Amino acid sequence: MRARVTHTFTYRYSAPVLLGPHRFCLKPRGHGFQRLLEFQLVVTPEPGRLYPLLAASGDEIWRARFNGSSDTFIVRANSLVETETAPLLQICLEGNELRLPYPVGHLNGDLSSSLEGWLPNGQHDPAAVDLAQEALMGGDQSALTFLQQLVEIIQDRVKYIQRHLGPAWPAGRTLKERVGSCRDLAMLMVEACRCVGLPARFVSGYHLIDPKPECYDLHAWAEVYLPGAGWRGFDPSGMGIVDDRYITLATSSKPELTAAITGSFSGPNGVESAFEWNIEADIQEPAQIR
Repeated sequence: MRARVTHTFTYRYSAPVLLGPHRFCLKPRGHGFQRLLEFQLVVTPEPGRLYPLLAASGDEIWRARFNGSSDTFIVRANSLVETETAPLLQICLEGNELRLPYPVGHLNGDLSSSLEGWLPNGQHDPAAVDLAQEALMGGDQSALTFLQQLVEIIQDRVKYIQRHLGPAWPAGRTLKERVGSCRDLAMLMVEACRCVGLPARFVSGYHLIDPKPECYDLHAWAEVYLPGAGWRGFDPSGMGIVDDRYITLATSSKPELTAAITGSFSGPNGVESAFEWNIEADIQEPAQIR
């Protein structure tokens, strides 16, 4: 799939404000099963300094610092991305499929942050442990069977809803509420995978579903590391294994580090703000690509 995506954020303030430092996770991944052909980030007012950096996850993010004041703040990211379907997991793992729970210490130490528990002492949420054990029951303890059953249990147990405000919920709250947004379901899967020794991380990006909806939205899913296949995407609020209709923007072991925009502003007492966003996607069919 090849798609041109334009993502626009517009902030308006009732009085001029000073914009603090900002961080943008809006540049699509440019390696693996995704190629970035074009990218442009336009920020108004023009920052005093705008520069890219390579995050711990390997993603390229941008930082901005501003001079002066403004009553309008507009950020527009324009990307041309080409994606392809990853090789079948059964082929990648043939004759070498993982058995779960996977022993601690057998993986590359670089993956340790993607195995940490959600609780402050590093332990796993008991609700995530119970969910992981349930997904293992009745199976052959293979990683692929576990992941398939985990997605099915999550979809059966939790009703998907749209929730635009607030951080991703921990596993315990999502299971208790029995409803959750895509980011809540993604974190539920991440936490359950970590309980059985599978490194997992949170992903923010776009899912360009077909048929095209009235408007697109940011989407979240999980990536799980499988030795022999590498990082592979799973969407518990979608169809499970991700395909070429997904575009990755940012990944992290901590979901808050994948936010599209983070920053601050300061202004006079009582200043009010209004926020609008829009995502447009033009998907080019194979016949259009030359």
